[in-house]
Amino acid sequence: MDFGIHGRWAIVCAASQGLGKGCAIALAREGVNLVINSRRQETLDTVAQELRALDPAIEVRTVAGDIGDPAVRDAVLGAPPRIDILVNNNGGPPPGDFRDWSRDDWIAALDANMLAPIALIQACVDGMAERGFGRIVNITSSAVKAPIDVLGLSNGARSGLTGFVAGTARQSRLASRNVTINNLLPGSFDTQRLRANIERAASQAGRDAGDIARDRAEAIPAGRFGTPEEFGEVCAFLCSQQAGYMTGQNILLDGGAYPGTF
Repeated sequence: MDFGIHGRWAIVCAASQGLGKGCAIALAREGVNLVINSRRQETLDTVAQELRALDPAIEVRTVAGDIGDPAVRDAVLGAPPRIDILVNNNGGPPPGDFRDWSRDDWIAALDANMLAPIALIQACVDGMAERGFGRIVNITSSAVKAPIDVLGLSNGARSGLTGFVAGTARQSRLASRNVTINNLLPGSFDTQRLRANIERAASQAGRDAGDIARDRAEAIPAGRFGTPEEFGEVCAFLCSQQAGYMTGQNILLDGGAYPGTF
């Protein structure tokens, strides 16, 4: 299926690995020009070369730095000639016990996982509406649907972003102008972050990391972890012409792990 976005310009945040990279790959395969961001320039340059190899006709620009930094956001926003697609993504805050979190911990979580994506949305949507096309996808977490006790910082910040999107996406001056805003909620995907969390759990429990990974995968109805590539393909669909009637939605990708009806 042709998604009808060839030649569009997209910003993909935290695109050097994992789910962000999966989204960038899927968009590159659709002929989308890209501005990719992550903290390390060297890693970004390597990913940019990989993306250009997928379609030599596309342009790939890089902006290194923390997307939570207003100066970095300004550089990212200024890199493309226009912004047709925005994929918001950022690493989640660390796990822990809420009794140990200070106000500074909360502010850092909100800055990274709520306020930074809102600032990018704010900067993009009116231009998208004027041109009659815009797709915004926020990578959040399955914890928005089923909170995880040790991820309270993430639960709070990402739920705040979800509430903001629920109202903003339904503004008639955006939805009627073919501008959609949706959230992608990943469950367990085979990323560097997941592997690091499994290694940490194995160390704390005195168990083999492979055994823990196998137990966790078997607990998912699909019987496996997801791949960044398949996550990216869903993201690309949400950015497509065909997805113009879908907005304000939370799309859960977790292999069936969430047990609820709604």
